[in-house]
Amino acid sequence: MKLNDPRLFRQYAYVDGKWTHGSEGREEAVVDPATGETLGHCALLEASQITDTVTAAENAFAAWRAINVHERAEKLHAWYRLLHEHKEDLALLMTYEQGKPLDDSRGEVDYGASFIQWFAEEAKRAYGVTIPSHIPNAALGTIKEPVGVSAMFTPWNFPLAMITRKAGAALAAGCTVIVKPANETPYSALALAELAERAGIPAGVFNVVTGDPATVSEVLCNDNRIRNISFTGSTRVGKLLMRQSSSSVKRMSLELGGNAPFIVCDDMDPDAAAKEAVAAKFQTAGQDCLAANRIFVHRKIYDAFVERFVAHMQALKVGNGLEGSDIGPLIHKRAVDMAKGIVEDGVGKGARQLGGEGQAPGENFFMPTLLADITPEMRVFREETFSPVAGVCAFDDDEEVLRLANDTEYGLAAYVYTNDVRRIWKLMRGLEYGMVSVNSVKMTGAPIPFGGVKQSGLGREGGAAGLEEYLDTKYYCLGNMPSASNS
Repeated sequence: MKLNDPRLFRQYAYVDGKWTHGSEGREEAVVDPATGETLGHCALLEASQITDTVTAAENAFAAWRAINVHERAEKLHAWYRLLHEHKEDLALLMTYEQGKPLDDSRGEVDYGASFIQWFAEEAKRAYGVTIPSHIPNAALGTIKEPVGVSAMFTPWNFPLAMITRKAGAALAAGCTVIVKPANETPYSALALAELAERAGIPAGVFNVVTGDPATVSEVLCNDNRIRNISFTGSTRVGKLLMRQSSSSVKRMSLELGGNAPFIVCDDMDPDAAAKEAVAAKFQTAGQDCLAANRIFVHRKIYDAFVERFVAHMQALKVGNGLEGSDIGPLIHKRAVDMAKGIVEDGVGKGARQLGGEGQAPGENFFMPTLLADITPEMRVFREETFSPVAGVCAFDDDEEVLRLANDTEYGLAAYVYTNDVRRIWKLMRGLEYGMVSVNSVKMTGAPIPFGGVKQSGLGREGGAAGLEEYLDTKYYCLGNMPSASNS
């Protein structure tokens, strides 16, 4: 791995401004999913070292929260500029450890940096309010204060942007941060720590710990000094973190699983809609919580849509992310086995397998596949596939497609394609999802409140709502105290 700035490739944890290894050199190999080659290692910290990190973040909190918000913003802006200056190195690191195409990695660096820039400015607008008083001779109001030390568990599919979306908000609010990246993709997080230090963010304010996930989560969730847990990942693990954190009543921000419906109505051009659906499904090899898992197409255009979807899907190039591909590898062999199982389940229950032909370029690759005529009994309908496997079925009317789309425990994102304004409003309001995108694959960004309903999570990330996750509202009552002469 050749970087313009080799110091961005770090293999130790970053604790209290120091690069820290595990006891007796305990470490875990980090593997390029495209080639199977070992890129390096990440340190496995002991429980005591994780506890020491909490102490460092707690000790740094008082000074960091006391810094003028404009000074905090300047440090965040410096961090933002450094991300752009080192964009190529950061993208290369990401493609090596995660596998996504290099252009997608470059896009993620831009996307991730935008959150730092946004929250640097948004913190200046964290206003309290003046409350008209119902108490004689008293002034009432609120102020906003940082919640304290925040622990963040981030996933491997977006190893840079999921950190900046959380940490940008927390740092801007005046919180100190402990990030636990996925062991599959630690290097993006550690490069962020290197750049945070260069930006002048003080020791103990931004920490990155690496280690056994169960050990780290147990320590952080049970430590009373951690006041906020932010997690992006599976619903199963999110529930586990909630249980572990219940004894200390922590604030929880959870962005969990998705099972996004993609609804195509009969007034749409089948080819244009199919091209959009392919884009919504196959970015990051389908390893995206916003990926279009279940595609519902009006029966009048169903056959034409399926034909065009397969054509656009088969035009995608599968291969190493460094070689101009559209679809890179899955993160590991277990993900490939899960994708195979979902396809076999669907075909066994009557679905038609379309695509999936050709020799995969490596053991962690899976050729893009469409399962047609899916039913609710199939895994492809019920589960978040997190792979380049999509499912499609026909519908006859709005009521039917709303029932099918909402028939899931998840409620993160949904897509609607129609030019009928009345239908747009009906479907948008009827879908039980936290985010609905109409006639657009792109829906996210720093200004928007990202998050879901039902078992897709709690809270919002991004936008003004994202800052609120790291702020407490303090109410005050300023009464008319009696004078000394009257006491």
